[in-house]
Amino acid sequence: MAAAATLDQSAPHTPVLLRPLLAAVAPVSGVWLDGTFGAGGYTRGLLEAGAARVIAVDRDPVAFEMAADWATAYGDRITMQHGVFSKMDEYAQDLDGVVLDLGVSSMQLDQAERGFSFMRDGPLDMRMSQDGPSAADLVNEADEETLANILFQYGEERASRRIAKAIARARADAPITTTLELASLVEGCLPRSKPGQSHPATRSFQALRIAVNDEYGELFQGLMAAERALKPGGQLAVVTFHSVEDRMVKRFLTARSGSGGNANRFAPERHQDAPQFILKSRKAIGPDPQELQENPRSRSAKLRVATRTDAPSGVVDAKSIGMPMVKGL
Repeated sequence: MAAAATLDQSAPHTPVLLRPLLAAVAPVSGVWLDGTFGAGGYTRGLLEAGAARVIAVDRDPVAFEMAADWATAYGDRITMQHGVFSKMDEYAQDLDGVVLDLGVSSMQLDQAERGFSFMRDGPLDMRMSQDGPSAADLVNEADEETLANILFQYGEERASRRIAKAIARARADAPITTTLELASLVEGCLPRSKPGQSHPATRSFQALRIAVNDEYGELFQGLMAAERALKPGGQLAVVTFHSVEDRMVKRFLTARSGSGGNANRFAPERHQDAPQFILKSRKAIGPDPQELQENPRSRSAKLRVATRTDAPSGVVDAKSIGMPMVKGL
């Protein structure tokens, strides 16, 4: 076994809920797939905890460039795979575990030229893979109704129609091309935020990022891909950061574990196929006081863990797990 590197505590992205995740899946062994490699926090945590090998998947090529300095110390215990986690079953089979951290990496937010942050001026981009249509393309080309639906369905923004109308009015004069330009426009549509509240553009930027990167589609397909890729006894661990993602993961695991029950107690008993997963806990795991103090961004994080059974994999309906849909995308 190759010598292990020491975890770099100065890494730009602090992995959220790493301690409870490793405790929930202990003992860690065999081959794992980290579907959201980012700055490598979960991959290094799994290797330090005993994983024989980790397949590190990321759609952002910069993630692997930034990992070059430390990844070589693990030798062939890390396999870098450029791609999306919705295709993980094409990259590997019979996995001992899969981990997904659905948060945006700090290294992406901190790079103004990537266009993810409303706090830094840069091109309105938001593409994790750095190819395909950008946020600027969406903001300037989507019709007003589609924009409003994106903001409402993906960002839960109540002022979605007002903001979409303001965007349509502004782009009629000139294209909206920068992050601060869009943030200022959104801010002008909403009441001034009070101390302690999030920036007015938070929900709109979240919604556009999700749309640009098809994040809900990726999650939906990724959960089914994990079901196909895990071997019996393999473990799936997913960390979410907002209610829509958590709802999708919770409903998927509830349905696939056969623990959903009948919605109507007077209805005939439904036939239940053999469950594909066994829940570690029906309740999500959140950050402890120590983590909240060390890493404030963990406050909204939730971890759900389940173990794969030997039942055949199958297909889930997107609507049944609460995946938001936007016409025109």
